[in-house]
Parts: sequence; structure tokens; C-alpha cells
Amino acid sequence: YRYNKNEPEHYPFPCLATGSSRWGGSNAVDVKEGWRFDFDRFVPAYFQHIEQCVASLCELGIEADIILFHPYDRWGFATMSAEQDDRYLRYVVARLAAYRNVWWSMANEYDLMPNKSTADWDRFFRIVQESDPYQHLRSIHNCRDFYDHGKPWVTHQSIQRPDPGQAVLWRSQVRKPVVVDECCYEGDIPMGWGNISAREMVHRFWQGTAAGGYVGHGETYLNPDAILWWSKGGVLHGESAPRLAFLRALLETGPESGLDPIGGMVNALLCAGKAHAYYLIYTGVAQPALLELSLPEGEHYQAEIIDTWEMSVTPGAIYSGRVDVPMPGKAYQALLLRRVEP
Repeated sequence: YRYNKNEPEHYPFPCLATGSSRWGGSNAVDVKEGWRFDFDRFVPAYFQHIEQCVASLCELGIEADIILFHPYDRWGFATMSAEQDDRYLRYVVARLAAYRNVWWSMANEYDLMPNKSTADWDRFFRIVQESDPYQHLRSIHNCRDFYDHGKPWVTHQSIQRPDPGQAVLWRSQVRKPVVVDECCYEGDIPMGWGNISAREMVHRFWQGTAAGGYVGHGETYLNPDAILWWSKGGVLHGESAPRLAFLRALLETGPESGLDPIGGMVNALLCAGKAHAYYLIYTGVAQPALLELSLPEGEHYQAEIIDTWEMSVTPGAIYSGRVDVPMPGKAYQALLLRRVEP
């Protein structure tokens, strides 16, 4: 793929013939570029390296979402036979399921693989589910069209969309957690999916959070050595990451079970939390100087005003019932309300 043309040190299958490493701009999965592999045997060194990476992430407290298939392929891994696909899945699960930080993603942009049918993806899910004794989380990532996340083997929704605030809708439709793992990337590359500003990235994270979802981060700044964090890791250069760490730290002081969308609290703004305990309201691009709230009668809430970009928290007053809460009159603010005893 663009910005990621280097060959790996190891391949999952023995390489019988090498081909071209160029990328001509096509995402067609049937372009082999001269490569040939023995798909009936595995290369243990490749999977040992993956195990080391997963273990290293686990030591850092990081979850590893293992992408099992993807369409960006000049080697033929995306066009193996059904028998080879199934054997590969069972092998990967047997090797990696013991790591507690593993999640399973059936594919990245599954709908760009026209040689795989819905029945194929259903079968892949069932194989992983039946082969994994620990029942790690399972989902599948889309480009345009959603997979049916309501199917019983899907544990959560993995979604690519630029509007994470829609998590309210997606949760209501399927009644499963929503991870917007691609909402575009902070960066400056020519492609629209990889050149949003840091401020927009932070905004989308807060949108998704206040809609009861979870959002994924990525970065794609041009680099003279083509070392983009999105594809090769390394060093983050953008401004969103510290502000997302601020959001995470804030959420870690909230309900352990996460936030649910809450309606009826405030007009035209996203609100999530736990009823009768915790409410997080996000203004987004709106800049109200006053918020009209409908808090539960007889309950008291300590207010905190959060500037999501400046990473500041300003204590407010204690409120109850129908109230008007003063706000800074700036965009990208949040109001956090925690229940307290009077």
C-alpha cells in the first residue's frame, strides 16, 4: 500500500518465488506481482515474532486487535482456498489465544475482498469462536458496508466512519458496544482519510465518547523516510495524542462499566453516563454560554467544566433539577456532572 512498500523479514508461509514490491495504486486482491507461496505450510519464525509482539504489548497494558485478513495484498494471502483459510485461522488461534490481551478482527475493510462471501465471513467467525477456549472479543472492520453485527458470534461493532457521534444510533440498532476504530487520521497526506487536524481528531473522540462509543486513533504525517505511524509505528508527531490521554485519564475516574447514551438531559447535545450518578455532556462545535439541564429532582450534582483542547478542568457549582448552568461560550467544551450528597 502507499507509504508501506517494504517487505517483512518473515512471511506466514514459505516463499517459493519473490515478485515486485511496487504499489501501482490498485487494491485488487488478485494482483500477485510474481509472488508465490506454499499456503499449505506455516513459517514458525513468523508466528513466534507475532507472539513476541503481542506479549510486549501485554506488558505495556495494550490490547492487541489481531487482523486476520485484509485486501491490501500482492502475495495471494487474500485469495487462498477455503481449506487453506480455515487451516490458517485454526493455527493462528491456537498460537495466540493464550495471550490475555488478544482481540480478533476477522478483517480490515472486509468488504473490499470480493472473493469472500458473507457465508465465508460467517464461517470464519464460527471457526474462531469454536477454536478459542478463552472466547476473546470478536468483530470485523468495514470500509463502506457494515457486516451484520447482530449475529451471535460478534461481540462488538467495529466501525469505520468519520462521524463517531452516530454511535448512539448504532448502539440502539444492535445493542452491542461500538468501537469506531477508524474515524480518519490526524495527518497531512493527500488522501482525505488521512489529513484531518489534531483539533478535529480530538473533537471526534469526544463525540464518540459522549455518544457512548469508543474511538481509535491514528496518525499519517508525511515523512521523508515514509515512516508513518499509521503503518510503521515509531514516534507520534501530532498534537492529538496528549489530549486523548487527558480524555482517557478523565474516563478512568468515571464508571468502571463505561458510559451509556442518555437522552432528555440537554437539548441538541450529546450526553453519556450512568443515570442518577454521572453525566458527561459535550458541546462540540456549539458554543453555548448557558446550558439548560434537566437533572433528576432531589439529586445533587457537582459540575466541572472541561476545555477539551486546553486540557483544563474548572470546578463549578452544585446543581439539582431543572437548572441553567453557565458555560464559557466556546466550542469544544464539556460539562461533567457527578452525583454528590448534599
